Amino acid sequence: MAFLDKNERQKLAQELKDIGFRPAKGKLRRMDPQCRLAFYRNVQSVNHWVTRFELKSLGARVTMIEKLAQHEHKSGKMTADYELVEVIVEPTPENKT
Repeated sequence: MAFLDKNERQKLAQELKDIGFRPAKGKLRRMDPQCRLAFYRNVQSVNHWVTRFELKSLGARVTMIEKLAQHEHKSGKMTADYELVEVIVEPTPENKT
């Protein structure tokens, strides 16, 4: 399988941002049989949750950044909602395109 070039990476980032986190996660796993989850909802900065996938056979690293919003229901129960705010698709060191 060929590595993704710059235009393909930009297009993928826009597609993933438009469809949201859960469908994006499924799409990445279907795109690359060697897809690996590097980390899941890791807190890198305040109120930003980061998930990263390594697409080894496509030569790309996909980082999805979510923002956390907590809501309280009438019953007093707190729920967490995550909003996908940014998708970064970078080449891996092996990808020279």
